[in-house]
Amino acid sequence: MDAIIIVLVILVVLVVIALVQTIQVIQQASAAIVERFGRYTRTLNAGLNIVVPFIDRIRNRIDLREQVVPFPPQPVITQDNLVVNIDTVIYYQVTDARAATYEVSNYIQAIEQLTVTTLRNIIGGMDLERTLTSREEINAALRGVLDEATGKWGIRVNRVELKAIEPPTSIQDSMEKQMRADRDKRAAILQAEGVRQSEILQAEGAKQSEILRAEGDAKAAALRAEGEAQAIRTVFEAIHAGDADQKLLSYQYVQMLPKIAEGDANKLWIVPSEIGEALKGLGGNLNKLASPNGGNGGGDDAGSSALDKPARREQPRID
Repeated sequence: MDAIIIVLVILVVLVVIALVQTIQVIQQASAAIVERFGRYTRTLNAGLNIVVPFIDRIRNRIDLREQVVPFPPQPVITQDNLVVNIDTVIYYQVTDARAATYEVSNYIQAIEQLTVTTLRNIIGGMDLERTLTSREEINAALRGVLDEATGKWGIRVNRVELKAIEPPTSIQDSMEKQMRADRDKRAAILQAEGVRQSEILQAEGAKQSEILRAEGDAKAAALRAEGEAQAIRTVFEAIHAGDADQKLLSYQYVQMLPKIAEGDANKLWIVPSEIGEALKGLGGNLNKLASPNGGNGGGDDAGSSALDKPARREQPRID
């Protein structure tokens, strides 16, 4: 009885083991390689899969998602014999699980060594300056070589990025000095441009101010001239309306003489010839007004002034 129970227990265990080995669940974005007696049989895709227990076995489970592998810095010699350390990052994806399992023993290591070799070949044909400024060119060349070489391994290289390019310390110091000099130069240029622009704006402002001032002066002069012209017209019209005689005009002419004499720069006067006739009439009238009897009898000698003296002429005697 005990032997039967033991046999039943063994059978149950074997059945459980067989079920476990028969039913295989593969996760999404994964694949499994199945071998039968050591020979590749098929590739299991995502989902529920049935295999023959104790005959078929799963050798490898492969992640089909895109992988990111950073490689340590690698010393590379440039064309001008300078050693630079380059960090690289590879983005790859397994497209054929069977090829990735059987075509190469360790595809991660193979990709790393291929990357280093290809990188040395590419950088070896460039000088340091081109190496530092041609990352896109290096990435494209490196990706093309890796993609072609890893295609037979069932791997697709999507991207290759250079994380850092570190030149020697002495070169770094020289580059820092050069960059500092370039920054100082750009700063001086910008400052000069700012001063130049400021001077241009100031000159434009001064020019505009002078133009506006000149326009204002011109308008003011025009308004003054127009006002003076209007005043002259008004005086002229008033004189004609009042029917002024020669006496009044002579008096006004004499009143303007002090204004003509104003100013320190007046060294020479030009007196019109008509002023003599005007002064003659004005002098006679003033003598008449200044005489005691209002200009009647014997007042010529007492009331005569210096103004009418030049007009007197001595009459010749008639015997």
